[in-house]
Amino acid sequence: MPESTLTIALLYPELLGTYGDGGNATVLAERLRWRGVDADVLTLGAGDTVPTSCDIYLMGGGEDGPQALAARELSESGALHTAVDNGAVVFGTCAGIQVLGHEFANPDGSSHPGLGLLDVRTVRGTGRRAIGELLAEPMVDGLPTLTGFENHGAVTHLGPGVKPLGRVVHGVGNGGGDGSEGAVSGHILATYMHGPALARNPALADLLLSWVVGDMKPLDDSEVDELRAERLRFVKRGRWRRNR
Repeated sequence: MPESTLTIALLYPELLGTYGDGGNATVLAERLRWRGVDADVLTLGAGDTVPTSCDIYLMGGGEDGPQALAARELSESGALHTAVDNGAVVFGTCAGIQVLGHEFANPDGSSHPGLGLLDVRTVRGTGRRAIGELLAEPMVDGLPTLTGFENHGAVTHLGPGVKPLGRVVHGVGNGGGDGSEGAVSGHILATYMHGPALARNPALADLLLSWVVGDMKPLDDSEVDELRAERLRFVKRGRWRRNR
């Protein structure tokens, strides 16, 4: 593990923090500190200069207007692109997966340019809005069943330059008809799961951290495991009742 302090950048929480996704930064920082690794969380608001030297960058969910503003600021500065080129880890949730892609939908259905850091394209959905519990079986080694809460009306199509984070067991996920949820490319990972996602999936948090610090000693996650098991039982009971 590196001896220097790790820096976690929380990008534009006033724009991309509608669903409490800023909690992901707290989860990452605490899981580092519990292992004896110093961590700082740098909260960056709209208009702030985004440094290119942070270790991990986080983007949360947001509404259409704020999402477009965040995309424009990050595109104009080029800071996140430079950070990725330097090996930084990026984790995006909901609006994050859309902004990180090539394009996403404006409220009128037209396309807004994204950052092009993920080979995905997001369009306006034509069906019912995806709201509710989301479960996915991971397509990344070492992760258990992924759980979160989704709330979006968009459809994200994956290109050949990414692989899905998981396959949907319950819920909608990317909604592109292939059963995929989220996207992974290099050290960029994105998902439609809120919760916050890393509080509900500590193994996912540790995966992101391992991309920075390498192998880490395990933590006692027994309480989280109990909560996860309860949530999984709740979702499975709901599915059974609907299918009766």
